Amino acid sequence: MKIRKPTIRDIRSIVVLIAGCALMALGISLFLVPNKIAAGGVTGLATIIHYWTSWPVGLVSLVINVPLFLVGFRLVGSSFGLRTLLATVVLSLFIDLFAVITPITDDLLLAALAGGAMMGVGLGLVFRQDSTTGGTDLAARIIHKSISHISIAQVLLVIDVLVVITAAFSFHSYELALYAVVTLVVTTRIIDNVTLGINFAKAAHIISIKPDEVAQKLLKELDRGITGLEGRGLYTGNRKELLVCILKSREVPRLKRIVRDIDPDAFVYLTDVREVFGEGFQAYE
Repeated sequence: MKIRKPTIRDIRSIVVLIAGCALMALGISLFLVPNKIAAGGVTGLATIIHYWTSWPVGLVSLVINVPLFLVGFRLVGSSFGLRTLLATVVLSLFIDLFAVITPITDDLLLAALAGGAMMGVGLGLVFRQDSTTGGTDLAARIIHKSISHISIAQVLLVIDVLVVITAAFSFHSYELALYAVVTLVVTTRIIDNVTLGINFAKAAHIISIKPDEVAQKLLKELDRGITGLEGRGLYTGNRKELLVCILKSREVPRLKRIVRDIDPDAFVYLTDVREVFGEGFQAYE
């Protein structure tokens, strides 16, 4: 079998993946584990076991992940699987490596927020490299294959809830469980921002009896591409043309003025879009 030579993009992707794992490990070792915040997933379970046995969190995470990886390798494919294996091993090593650093704070709220933020940024970077850190993601895929009517997201939620509940009983503290939920929420929101991007734009959908005039004016004044889609009003049965234009938020007032001046009766609605690639916006990575 011919082995493909790694490209600069491949190397950069691996570097970003390792950086993401390092950020996650810092959040876990400096904020979450010292404060007994078990925010779901394999690392949350490893945190609970750590306080039962004093075994290193990273080592426990790796031991839990190995059988999951062996079972789930076929489900994720070779390329994705190798990246996931790399991320899993690197994360486990970093967690135990950073465990020697003195914890930064014992304030539970600050620890939950900072730990969740670092987990979110780190995991988001890993996701952007078409990888995961194994753990509950693989477990969810395995369970989903056996029970297909339950989605992967639902399985992940159930696993995280079970880990948080287990932590509440193990540490005899519902307060710690609530802080774990805070960490999960922060992590999830930041993952979305990292993976989907923070480059927001607007998609304007315009239905007008003067589509050509509106399109030409928008092309001239906004210098944005316009796409015309054929449609039909189901109430009247009349054929209509739907104009679609992607633009930046600051350009919306000008678009509204242009449409209003040409066709005051035009129907316009705006939707949020994220990570627009191409001319006039951001370049492809």
